Amino acid sequence: MASNTLNLIAILSLTISILLSLYPQPAFSFQMEDFDGEEEYVLDHPVITPNLRSRSRFLKTSPTKDKIRKGADCDPHPYLNICKGISANNGTSLLYCCKMHCRNVLSDRNNCGKCGNRCKFGQRCCGGVCTNVANNVNHCGKCGNQCSSGVQCDNGFCGYA
Repeated sequence: MASNTLNLIAILSLTISILLSLYPQPAFSFQMEDFDGEEEYVLDHPVITPNLRSRSRFLKTSPTKDKIRKGADCDPHPYLNICKGISANNGTSLLYCCKMHCRNVLSDRNNCGKCGNRCKFGQRCCGGVCTNVANNVNHCGKCGNQCSSGVQCDNGFCGYA
């Protein structure tokens, strides 16, 4: 009788673990603030990309690029670099080549304002400046969330009592 109960418990636990593994849950339940839902940057001014395969400048013209994929590979060489301080998304993004990848230095917490400038714990990169969003009335809880006049920002909430 005891062995039947143990077998039943083992089968049930295996079944439950298999069913739970079929529906993966995110590691964190909160939504990432830095993710703005777009997978690419739309350049404010299209750039001409170098065409290194053409043997003559008259045979083929270089294509213009008006979008750059987020995290795209880049080359720090000035002539080959596609992310050399170019403005994107109507001025809300400024792209630089940081460790061989295009990064938005106006909102990237690991490259805030310039490549390699990391924001401390609890800070967000708002407009290229590391900002404590827990008690800043201009960036309360997230970048750009401004509290009403006279209302304090406490723990990332306007008017938290």
